[in-house]
Amino acid sequence: MNQHPGIDPPPFTTTVVGKLENSLFLRESTCYPRGGGQPGDTGKISVIDDPSNMDNSASKSISSNMKEVLPGKMIIHPVDDASLFSEGQKILCSIDNDRRNSHTMMHTAQHIFSALSEDIWGAETVGNQIGEERSRVDLLFEDKSVFDPDTIIEAVNTTIHSKISVHVHEWGRKKIMSHENMRHTKFMHRIPEVITHLRVVEIEGVDLCPCAGTHVSNTSMIPKVKYAGKKNKGKGRLRISYEFE
Repeated sequence: MNQHPGIDPPPFTTTVVGKLENSLFLRESTCYPRGGGQPGDTGKISVIDDPSNMDNSASKSISSNMKEVLPGKMIIHPVDDASLFSEGQKILCSIDNDRRNSHTMMHTAQHIFSALSEDIWGAETVGNQIGEERSRVDLLFEDKSVFDPDTIIEAVNTTIHSKISVHVHEWGRKKIMSHENMRHTKFMHRIPEVITHLRVVEIEGVDLCPCAGTHVSNTSMIPKVKYAGKKNKGKGRLRISYEFE
């Protein structure tokens, strides 16, 4: 997969290289497949005879909705009707940018939320789920009574509006595991050794951790967040939800 642009991914042309039931496999894709708590992209796939015809004006009648993109040995692009497409065919894939942009902004906000919760209370992030309108972070505390929503929301919004740059790196395992500021590496043993490099997301001075999700390039692109509630999830665990104002 090509590195996926975080915000406003443009339509891309490629070739159908295989089909499985009502799903397509594409030669290359900038779609994000579900994973890491972030839903997969959706959009539209259309047949196109001329790859330079980005408006797809000649083949609007031959198209299908693209359902949530899924992970696999090759990225799985489910469609309403795969019979419309054949191997070797040129297609135009248009990602639903409103959905992608919401997930991207929410995911970067989650990194900030998790990093600051660890810095303020020593709370470890043990789960997350990104949504378009509401997202949540599962935090593990030594004493969850210390949690204060006003404290974390003020800290997150201060960081968001500080116009901090966000970078995406491709780093080797040794560098990741030895970096003194790296967070969230407990899962590394589950990644096959044949994968020698991973994407690392850095929010300058705030967070540094392996992550395959989509992210903004600057925190100023994220709307202000607001607290949406909490749930007790067992000993020391709280599920904290947030939304955009």
